[in-house]
Amino acid sequence: MWFKQAVKGLDRQNVTQLLKELNSNGVNLSIDELIPYQTKTSLIDLAASKNLHSKLSGNYLSRMKGRGMEFDEVRHYQTGDDIRAIDWRVTARTGKTHTKLFREEVERPVLIATDLTPSMNFGSQLLFKSVQAAHVAALVAWHVKSRGDRIGGIVFNQNNHCELKPRSRKEGVLHYLHALCQIQKTSNSTTEQSSSNEQHTLEPETHNAFEDNCARLRQLARPGSLVYLITDAQQLTKDSLRHLSQISRHCELVVCLVTDPLEHQLPSSQTKMNVALTDGENELQLTLGDKNTISDYQKQASSIFKQREQKLSQSGARIVEFCAGQSIENQLKNGVNSWSR
Repeated sequence: MWFKQAVKGLDRQNVTQLLKELNSNGVNLSIDELIPYQTKTSLIDLAASKNLHSKLSGNYLSRMKGRGMEFDEVRHYQTGDDIRAIDWRVTARTGKTHTKLFREEVERPVLIATDLTPSMNFGSQLLFKSVQAAHVAALVAWHVKSRGDRIGGIVFNQNNHCELKPRSRKEGVLHYLHALCQIQKTSNSTTEQSSSNEQHTLEPETHNAFEDNCARLRQLARPGSLVYLITDAQQLTKDSLRHLSQISRHCELVVCLVTDPLEHQLPSSQTKMNVALTDGENELQLTLGDKNTISDYQKQASSIFKQREQKLSQSGARIVEFCAGQSIENQLKNGVNSWSR
């Protein structure tokens, strides 16, 4: 799997070269590293997976039948049908008047929700997960623009969120990319001060930013939309899954799971070495180089991610995995990422 390839690690020279190619320092996001993805839109395909789609770039088939360009079916003529759509061959063969139905082609809004909460501010090899999430969002946004569709969504961290109504053209993409940079900057800042945002008044133990924004995304997503949620899903709750299930009933939902190699497997070590891991609140002591520790760690991690993916799949989401230890371009080109599964 992709994380087994990434967990082998990169030497300092390779990391430096990759960061230079990405125009990134791996920690702090800049607009300059997101702009180049407009030339890499061929890496993905946003064609709907649940319904047949038109070959015309930028158009999607609605569930409403009418005078479109894509043939759908033939049925008995009904009062009010357009006589120009009568299928004379079927009518002559059956002796009853039949009419052709076509599926309407409509513009499809695409919403991207990017999670930049504290758990995303971590990276052990190449990029912070938050930076990789922004890169994924940029690639999707530029692809949406190339298809002529509208782009909007939510960018959020623990204390702030920015909602962007679907907009077309390049301005819509740039608006979203600037929001990514702004919110990610506040996520990394250790001197961030409370503002007048209502979310700041909530008690930490009762406030789940991921859950709150899933609820908001549910309100924003109109039927027929294509919705991308880019996250590590570490704050997944029953209520957030309920919101995602409601979204998937009327929209196509794709969850891009961004994880770090260290979350799957401990790095190898020739000698035993005691290390301490912390999330800022809790601390865990581990012994690198110990086969039992490595095996137990990997089994527990595998179980956690398997359960997480099962819950997301049950909510109706299509899951795409991304590793923060490799560039998304390499993952997509080398086939270690299954975008269309």
